[in-house]
Amino acid sequence: MNHISESPSTNNKKTVWFVIIFLLIAIAGLAYVKWVPYYGKSIIASTTHSIGESILGNPDAPNHFTWRGAWEYALVYFNSVWKAAILGIVIGSLVQVLIPANWLMRVLGKTNFGSTAIAGLSSLPGMMCTCCAAPVAVGLRKKNVSVGASLAFWLGNPTLNPAVLIFMTFVLSWKFTLLRVIFGVILTFGVSYWANRFMPKATPETAAELMEGTEEPDESGPFFKRWMRSIGTMILYIVPAYVISVLLMGAVRGFLFPHIDFTATSTWLMIILFAIGGMLFVIPTAAEIPIIQTFMAFGLGGGPAAALLITLPAISLPSLILVARSFPRRVLYFVSGSVVGLGILCGIAGMLIL
Repeated sequence: MNHISESPSTNNKKTVWFVIIFLLIAIAGLAYVKWVPYYGKSIIASTTHSIGESILGNPDAPNHFTWRGAWEYALVYFNSVWKAAILGIVIGSLVQVLIPANWLMRVLGKTNFGSTAIAGLSSLPGMMCTCCAAPVAVGLRKKNVSVGASLAFWLGNPTLNPAVLIFMTFVLSWKFTLLRVIFGVILTFGVSYWANRFMPKATPETAAELMEGTEEPDESGPFFKRWMRSIGTMILYIVPAYVISVLLMGAVRGFLFPHIDFTATSTWLMIILFAIGGMLFVIPTAAEIPIIQTFMAFGLGGGPAAALLITLPAISLPSLILVARSFPRRVLYFVSGSVVGLGILCGIAGMLIL
């Protein structure tokens, strides 16, 4: 069937409207889920020097595997993140149907440091936890955004969250905030940029294939139908894996963070164990602050606490599962190892200054 092609000016106007709609939805969603609540939370943090109880509970609790404990943790966790999780899925699906692929390719499709830097800076207003930012990273990868830029956006959301840095300064200390910024910048911009090296080099032919057909968003059918297809596919894959992996982490949390006492507060072994446990475990946004505060009250030293400062928020086993189809395994292995390594280095720095 023959159909009349639209003029360039019409396509440009439609593209502008697509981008405006996307920005309005993203701004309204982030304002409701993140910005307004976090403003109130910052006031609480400045006056009470606390943002609530640790989601892990009492560190003296028995360390054993129970499905009841898994269920209880999952309920507390999802009660904290469900709004942001829904917003992440919505934004991640809208990236695929509203944002022009050629725009993303020009700005974020390169493997140079510029694309990584732009994506990392763009993550700052998001303020999402690693699992809630994962659907957006998946959406970016489906639009052929480079590995480095996608990772920078994904890692920058939890590690360089401006609100969390403010909470941290009031509740813990400026030293924790300084460590978080230093190692967060290395992770978001440095590790993400170097992750591009784990991708095969693009040839002129493959580059042409990527650019072919990416001048405008996919318009094969009504917008609502395309969006439902995108969001349905995302939910079908993300939600079951998300729920099961969070339940698993809740069940084994006592083994990932063993009993704390005053006789082994800041050893190398504790730093390594807490760096690995923090990388695997899943928490809501800013939950690392009361976790560290509670652990230190029970005798945890500055070294292991500083290791958790980076590894707890950056990634988790659930978030790695959510993005597993969008990144090569060697990239995810590199990122996981880098998070643990930076956590250990941060723990060493914490031993010296905390």
